[in-house]
Amino acid sequence: MRLKMNAFFFPLLFLVPMAIFALFLSTYIVSETEQVVITQFGDLNVTDPVTEPGLHFKLPFVWKINRIEKRFLPWDGPPIEISTKKKDYLIVDTFARWRISDPKLYFTKLRDERSARSRLDDILGSETRNAVAKHEIIEIIRTTKDRVPAQDENLIGLNERNATTFTNLSFGREDVEAQIFETAAPKLEKLGIKLLDIRFKRINYNESVRLEIYESMIKERQKFAKRFRFEGEAEAERIEGEKDRELAVIASEAYRTEAEIRGEADANASDIYARAYNKTPEAAEFYAFQQTLETYKMILDRQSSLILTTNSPLFNLFKNLQSKMPTLAEPAPDSP
Repeated sequence: MRLKMNAFFFPLLFLVPMAIFALFLSTYIVSETEQVVITQFGDLNVTDPVTEPGLHFKLPFVWKINRIEKRFLPWDGPPIEISTKKKDYLIVDTFARWRISDPKLYFTKLRDERSARSRLDDILGSETRNAVAKHEIIEIIRTTKDRVPAQDENLIGLNERNATTFTNLSFGREDVEAQIFETAAPKLEKLGIKLLDIRFKRINYNESVRLEIYESMIKERQKFAKRFRFEGEAEAERIEGEKDRELAVIASEAYRTEAEIRGEADANASDIYARAYNKTPEAAEFYAFQQTLETYKMILDRQSSLILTTNSPLFNLFKNLQSKMPTLAEPAPDSP
């Protein structure tokens, strides 16, 4: 009995591992992130590509399992220097998203992801150059075509268009990106690749162009500063002129007021003198004599020379004073 059981179990111990090994060679697992292309001695026309995840069967030692990525894949292009429509050189950096839409065609044309990225560099880089070369810088940079320009209150009224308004655009950055997508997608479809999206990641000026633009910006700002300084100096001169005019008006009015006050004062003084000296003939004569002396005092000084006649009032005045001076100079007689 024991011999019969040993004769039964020994073959099982050999057959079960063989069956498990054969089952292992005849199955393969496809995950959710991949798809499979099966080849038989290099021939792709064995079965359709396997895209459903799970456990699948194959012919061992005959079918070869080629796994291909099923997820969305990134493409980050190298920065390239491109000339625009107006021959301004830009350094454009782009990125895209793509996936393998036809595994069999992809495997036939490219085989692996490394080859696919190389073809993406060629096709997307070429279409980016073509699109950028057809447009101006502002069309590549601006995202919207119809926004209302913001105006600087300090620049309103200046003649410079770019200081207050935007250039009217027929194309924007999104339109350029769409143009690249429309031309590149059909070419990639022939390789079994579906282009999902492509965008500009960064746009920089060439170093030489950047320096020229900075110099242009500095000159523009200096031009505005010069205009503002000129307007400020003109305003300062206008204010200074108004100040001088107002000072002249004030001084003229003050001089007129002073003259009126002096005139009134002189009139009042003359009236007072007239009433005082006209009370008696002696007072009137004394007043006339005093006025004559004041007149002589004003017209004569130490350097003046006079030629007088004998009947001149001034000569008579000097003669009278000379006749009276000895009397005034005689000393008083001594008392006995």
